[in-house]
Amino acid sequence: MRLPGHAHRRQADDIVIGPLDLSAHVDEALAVQAVAFGLGPDEVAVRRQIVLRHMTYPGARALGATTAGTLVGFVYGMPNDRTHWWSTVVEPYLRAQGHDRWLDDSFVITELHVHPRYQNRGVGRSLITTITDGAVEPRSILSAIDADSPARGLYHSLGYEDLARQVLFPSAPKPYAVMGAPLPLRRR
Repeated sequence: MRLPGHAHRRQADDIVIGPLDLSAHVDEALAVQAVAFGLGPDEVAVRRQIVLRHMTYPGARALGATTAGTLVGFVYGMPNDRTHWWSTVVEPYLRAQGHDRWLDDSFVITELHVHPRYQNRGVGRSLITTITDGAVEPRSILSAIDADSPARGLYHSLGYEDLARQVLFPSAPKPYAVMGAPLPLRRR
């Protein structure tokens, strides 16, 4: 799938969104995440094991954004499970706000990252809308750093609302917001 509005770009700059075997391309994906999210080698090594474990979960799937055969963005997610680590951390925050029901029947966006050179071109929007279009769950949840950012602006534009803020993850230096949206996501 070619992104709309990019027909004027050179053929090599066409961005294609499609299925990604994330287990086979984990190092390429984490290289994108490291640049986009500012991760060091030690954190990349930890996240590599997490991603590989996540891809064994039932219903986990990933999409990639490529141009000229190079991965420039990716998203992955899965049906949420209250027994997974992320859910156990966010559940008390959601419960305190009366939103813990969002942990049931939701597709969780686990990671979404686009290389900075390809941001603000609709790549992240295409990745998240395409992966959630394939979800059977009636809603989607995710967490994002709790600060004004282009990522949070994107999520809000798609219909995600803040369900809990100032969520603290162990060893994360900044607080997060947990956001949720009914599916399908809002289109502009």
